[in-house]
Amino acid sequence: MSQMMRKQIYIQKRQQVLLRRLARARGVSEAELIRQAIDRETIAGSAPAHTDASALDEIVRFALTRRKQGSAGKSYQWKRVDAYEERLSRYDRPASDSSK
Repeated sequence: MSQMMRKQIYIQKRQQVLLRRLARARGVSEAELIRQAIDRETIAGSAPAHTDASALDEIVRFALTRRKQGSAGKSYQWKRVDAYEERLSRYDRPASDSSK
């Protein structure tokens, strides 16, 4: 085992509850969970998760466009048959002929 260094930290009450619960569920100590989290953030998480700012800009533009279209106060009720009709139309078959 490598040399261990003592660290004291402050965490919120809700974090303590979650930490204790997770440690029990995994059968490890709370300290081990904290060490694993540090390793994840420093080793595996060394590259930023979101490096493409243009992707986020595109999502925001899409959301704003959808907002402008509005919903006219009525929500869309999705129906499974709609998906089948669209899929069947790709094969130039009538939507009612789903047995083939």
